Amino acid sequence: MIRTALLAAVSLAVLAGPALAQSQGGADAAGQERVLQILRRTPLIDGHNDLPWALRQGFGNDPYRVDLATDLDAATDLHTDIPRLRAGGVGGQFWSVYVPASLEPVEAAKATFEQIDTVKRIAAAYPSVFEIATTADDISRIHKAGKIASLIGMEGGYSIDDSLGLLREFYDSGARYMTLTHSKTTTWADSATDAPKWGGLSPFGEQVVKEMNRIGMMVDISHVSEDTMLDAIRVSTAPVIFSHSSARAVTGHPRNVPDAVLRLMPANGGIVMVTFVPGFISEPVRQWSALRSAELSRLTALNQGDPDAVKTGIDAWTAANPAPRATLDDVVAHIQHVRDVAGIDHVGLGGDFDGVDSLPEGVEGVDAYPRILAELMRRGWSEADIRKISGENLLRTMRAVERAATAQRGQRPNLAQLPNDGAPE
Repeated sequence: MIRTALLAAVSLAVLAGPALAQSQGGADAAGQERVLQILRRTPLIDGHNDLPWALRQGFGNDPYRVDLATDLDAATDLHTDIPRLRAGGVGGQFWSVYVPASLEPVEAAKATFEQIDTVKRIAAAYPSVFEIATTADDISRIHKAGKIASLIGMEGGYSIDDSLGLLREFYDSGARYMTLTHSKTTTWADSATDAPKWGGLSPFGEQVVKEMNRIGMMVDISHVSEDTMLDAIRVSTAPVIFSHSSARAVTGHPRNVPDAVLRLMPANGGIVMVTFVPGFISEPVRQWSALRSAELSRLTALNQGDPDAVKTGIDAWTAANPAPRATLDDVVAHIQHVRDVAGIDHVGLGGDFDGVDSLPEGVEGVDAYPRILAELMRRGWSEADIRKISGENLLRTMRAVERAATAQRGQRPNLAQLPNDGAPE
């Protein structure tokens, strides 16, 4: 009964107007209210949220183990709940069905299907708030009905276990994008954070991209190497996306998008959805993380077989070298750079909430979008610009991918297979 009452109250919130967050980063309450008025007409669509994995890790993969209808900020480490989604004006969310790159491919495939099931169970648990979407038109319809369109995005091409048949099954289960790699290079594509094996995409990797085009699954090139980005853009007959990446010219992390690739986005028609991960948006945070990793490696080598000594040492180092904090202004700097280089039609938002341990000051949860967008308006962005970054750019890209698939509807499924020799040693 309490749950029903809470859900009813949350559902009415979208009509009554989300609560305003306290002013941060120069964005005042009036500016945030102006943003929320825009978001009542235009769905804010975020490209990447890891709530399903957070539920798997912390709550037994059960959306009933934690009451998402309540504000969980103080009670849990979660960045996401329904009150904060409403306060953030979120109209559409790609829920990431992430699984670790360390899993064997067969286990990764199993876990990914389980994560897809989790997304559907979240929507089923809160039917007055969430509804599964698989098309751009679904997003618009669900948003007009006052609900949050819930989409599925796969993170890591190892989950298809080198099988285009399995790729098609993931699509049929609702996945509408796939990140070609995660942290490790796969048997057909190079990752941004691992040693390259292919110089981009292998021949089989090119077939993966082509089959994604044929069935209408967006090609996500976050996490991939620059060579893989370039190969995917060259091979794809539909626009590509970066579901959660930022600008390498601002912060030199290999996960970010270099200007040479940003300049290709207008001709490609795709979108770069800027992420809020501190190590990707703040150069001081990135450098601190690198130094800490080096110290951890040193301590591990000196204290082999003594994890307590390693922990004591790294705790002492961290106490002597406090971590810097990223800020809302860092997020805005990346958004502005992507706009300046790629253009206003090719920028979006992909926060990576619940996929990171820390977040920038002023961007601590999914209620942060009005603060970010109000700050952009304070710096001169128009209402038309805000509509584009919030959702119109992603809807345009998604519709272009759908049209490309419709144009190939008569083609037979691709039966390409990875060569028996697989990846080079």
